[in-house]
Amino acid sequence: MFNELLKKDYIILDGGMGTMLQRAGLKLGEIPELFNITESEVVTSIHKMYVDAGSNIIYANTFGANRFKFEKTQYSVSDIVKAAISNARVAVKGTDCLVALDIGPIGRMLKPVGDLDFDVAYDVFKEIVLAGKEADVVVIETMTNLAEMKAALLAVKENSDLPVICTMSLEKNGRTFTGCTIPSMAYTLTGLGADAIGFNCSLGPVELIPFIEELGKYTNLPLVLKPNAGLPDPETNEYNISAEEFADVMSKINNYGVKFFGGCCGTTPEFICALKKKFADTDFVHPDRKNIPVAVCSQTKVVFADEPRIIGERINPTGKKLFKEALLNHNIDYILKQALEQTDAGADILDVNVGLPGIDEKEMMITVMEEIQGILDIPLQIDSTNPEVVENALRRYDGIPILNSVNGEDDSLKALLPIVSKYGAMVVGLTLDEDGVPKTVEKRVEIADKIIKTAEAYGISRDKIIIDCLTLTASAEQENVLKTLEAIKIIKEKYGVKTVLGVSNISFGLPNRELINRTFFTMALLSGLDFAIINPNNLAMMESVKAYKVLADIDKNSIDYIEFSENNKIETDKRTANTNIDFSEYSNESRREALVDSICKGLKEQSQTLIKLLLKDNEPMDIINNVLIPALDKTGTLFETGKIFLPQLILSANAAGICFDEIKVLMTSENSEDVNKGTVVICTVKGDIHDIGKNIVKVLLENYGYKVIDLGKDVPAEKVVEAAKKYNAGAVALSALMTTTLCSMEETIKLVKENKLDCKIMVGGAVLTEDYAMKIGADYYAKDAKRAVDVAKLIFD
Repeated sequence: MFNELLKKDYIILDGGMGTMLQRAGLKLGEIPELFNITESEVVTSIHKMYVDAGSNIIYANTFGANRFKFEKTQYSVSDIVKAAISNARVAVKGTDCLVALDIGPIGRMLKPVGDLDFDVAYDVFKEIVLAGKEADVVVIETMTNLAEMKAALLAVKENSDLPVICTMSLEKNGRTFTGCTIPSMAYTLTGLGADAIGFNCSLGPVELIPFIEELGKYTNLPLVLKPNAGLPDPETNEYNISAEEFADVMSKINNYGVKFFGGCCGTTPEFICALKKKFADTDFVHPDRKNIPVAVCSQTKVVFADEPRIIGERINPTGKKLFKEALLNHNIDYILKQALEQTDAGADILDVNVGLPGIDEKEMMITVMEEIQGILDIPLQIDSTNPEVVENALRRYDGIPILNSVNGEDDSLKALLPIVSKYGAMVVGLTLDEDGVPKTVEKRVEIADKIIKTAEAYGISRDKIIIDCLTLTASAEQENVLKTLEAIKIIKEKYGVKTVLGVSNISFGLPNRELINRTFFTMALLSGLDFAIINPNNLAMMESVKAYKVLADIDKNSIDYIEFSENNKIETDKRTANTNIDFSEYSNESRREALVDSICKGLKEQSQTLIKLLLKDNEPMDIINNVLIPALDKTGTLFETGKIFLPQLILSANAAGICFDEIKVLMTSENSEDVNKGTVVICTVKGDIHDIGKNIVKVLLENYGYKVIDLGKDVPAEKVVEAAKKYNAGAVALSALMTTTLCSMEETIKLVKENKLDCKIMVGGAVLTEDYAMKIGADYYAKDAKRAVDVAKLIFD
């Protein structure tokens, strides 16, 4: 049925369900999905209005139907979902309108930013999918975290045969709340097998025009647009675009390849009717998407394969005693410092190999991969040939990685290529087989041909394939060096795939290895090498690629080369940092500087080591005021300027939190003054059950040294006043995500002030503006978590 629907020029979705339920009597604090059982006729009538307005697909009332939301009710997830699908079925009876199982965010942040494990999130979504198997299509919407979207999409793909539409919500900067980029979203969801992707909620159609245009540059999938009815006016609780204006703007977006149009918050059947009329006589415009660039990505960064790229080789135990010890001792900070060091040196991608006898490679790969992704935005290359390790890593990776590697052996191809295909990864194919590394160019090309054609049989397109023609040592096989380069040229020309080499093998057994390495590297670049696996800390190697890009007219106006040269006026041997540092030999000032750096980078273990050393010779309050807070302020500035994103901000705060904990333990044992900088009562107001933003503010405030009393969500004004009195709070922080709960926020502020409490009130939430915050009596408006910390400083300092 879905495939038949795709033959239409345009597919009209429905509009807001919450908007209509509120009109029908949904009260503040009530769970909308309960209406599926308690007020089923109301839900069915709303669906019927959208069907009559012209919707081709209606969303069942299951957006928040997950186990966490219903654990304190008498109904199971299955009860709610089945009732919702049944209600929708009644509404579409006698029409060709399809019913979608609607899946929204769980409402908790995934690790490492939050406490929710990926596998738990998957199980939550799986439960919903199994309960909703009678739907015609699945919609996963309003996601802001790529990992959560991935968990939901996998739950659908692995537990049903239904087509799936995926939409995420953007901030005004064109990223999601957690910093996910539009290309990262496109590559990841396309690779995982979504049937259509796009945006919903958060913004109006005008604001989403440039973002939907950008999305179309990175996917061949049909696009979806389901915006709000403009932007909310907190004073009137209304959105600022009429149905006619909404349809008018949406009709101008058809040039970007959008196939699905609908509405989200604030839209009604009137909006859908206007859309239907506007598109009635409009032909679909097929966009030109023939040249989608090849790329790998993390959630927050995309690396395009449009120029030679450097893959850092240092996260690998082979020949590295200290690295082996780090793996055996679970010294993750040592490994993270290797990652940071290579990234700072200019690596575009990091190879991650943790294979070592005596450790659980599967568990260690996930630990290292997730820790790196927590503090850095650099994409990763998963280096393992163990199918179980590979499956688990590609499943949990946040974005599109490279798998290193398969080879020409049948067992390797059969074991790994299905996994690569399932998760949409890129894959390195080594030109070796059961007979080892071929001596001839022809045999390497033959093996490459086998790898490429087998990969294509598994649904892996050529733009996902990277062939490694293998670097042999010049000392042992000098006559074969040029054969590697010749094979690169032939394979690129014949098959149009990308190529990679581990460059440094060339010089093994020879003196002055660096000279051999950089010369061979330049020769390989001239032969068309796309990816080089090298040590980016080697200045000579990095100079070679930077110079090559100038001479090959890749680095226009030599901008990158000039910047690189200015930043690297140092000796080559000083570029490799000592990642096994003995801080006991550092001066006090050096330790303080190192702690600031550790906190900014989110290195928890190193931060704990340094704070313990510093507490031997420094006053706790001196460390707090002159080390910890400046470190957090530095991270905050990076966040505000868009140089880091929410995951890095939270992990930095967690590193500082470890330091505060050490200080508290010491001061408690010495009966010293309380290190708490002030007490804040925080909550989401009555009627509002959204608490992700509130939880993030809590984490930051705590790790800045404030005592936070968290009252949770859906909190009555009386409870806020009671807590503020009980804990002698200097500040009350209130959050609201929905326009309908702003009245609760105003009532809470009014009650706090009526009780003449000696505290200031800060408010925040997606629907608030600073003007409205002041109008309802708040003392401060915090647009995000970092601003909430700044407000706390103003209040308490």
